[in-house]
Amino acid sequence: MPDPDLRDLDAFVAVARTRNFRRAAVEIRVSVSSLSQRLRDLEERLGVRLMNRTTRSVALTEAGELLLSRVAPALRDVGDALDEVRGLREVASGRLRINAPPPAVDLVLAPMVGPFLGAHPQIDLDIVSESGFVDIVSGGYDAGVRYGEHLAQDMVAIPLSGPQSYVVVASPDYIARRGRPKHPKDLLDHDCIRARYSSGVMHDLEFEKAGQVVKVDPPAKLISTNMGLAMRAVLDGVGIWATLDGYVHDAVTSGALASLMEDWCEPFPGPFLYYPSRRQTPPALRAFIDFVADWRKREARSK
Repeated sequence: MPDPDLRDLDAFVAVARTRNFRRAAVEIRVSVSSLSQRLRDLEERLGVRLMNRTTRSVALTEAGELLLSRVAPALRDVGDALDEVRGLREVASGRLRINAPPPAVDLVLAPMVGPFLGAHPQIDLDIVSESGFVDIVSGGYDAGVRYGEHLAQDMVAIPLSGPQSYVVVASPDYIARRGRPKHPKDLLDHDCIRARYSSGVMHDLEFEKAGQVVKVDPPAKLISTNMGLAMRAVLDGVGIWATLDGYVHDAVTSGALASLMEDWCEPFPGPFLYYPSRRQTPPALRAFIDFVADWRKREARSK
């Protein structure tokens, strides 16, 4: 015969505490007949009588007193534990781990971090910045950030930002010495600042204009994945740099850098936040998803 389940023990404790079947039935929301049957089943499974009952009174046997003394505290602990777990649905807390490529961290996530943590002080953020492809599930991440062409089909994805664009920039000094390229293929005759990914691959530079796509692999005067170094190099006139607008917008606005071939730099969708499933999303991640939605609405209103 199977062991008693928690519902049997809960019924027993309710009757033992109230010493009244009717009050106990109301308390645990079952009928009196169902409650009585549960206790009979419990006694049969245990092979002992737990209580003596008449139409007027209920009294525990020695076995019943022993069971109550051991089970009642345990059931309270179980109830407290369940309440605590349910509470996690209401209060976003704990650690939120996100894996994202450096540009998304620098230009999209970084401005969000302070306001998000300010709104959710019980959440701790763990953001890992790397350009390589990562299995976020096996890596122990709650979510990842990638651009659309690199998203797995079985992931839920939401836009993390609006459109972005690459820009091609050089210092006024470099342009004075080497001239201004007007077509992507002109870059083949210029010094360029390039980046090599962690896989060792250095992708071609890709440009698009009115549906025409042009890929070029210009010579690299400097190769670096460090944005600070690349920025310093382009300002110092080392070469031409193709990078995301967010890194050089202020320098272009101030005149420290000049924007080149703007007609070949069309906008493209920004990065996406992605995660494995919509079912039972961890509270900290749900809080961040909701925050991103509000953040994007505010950005749209400000434009």
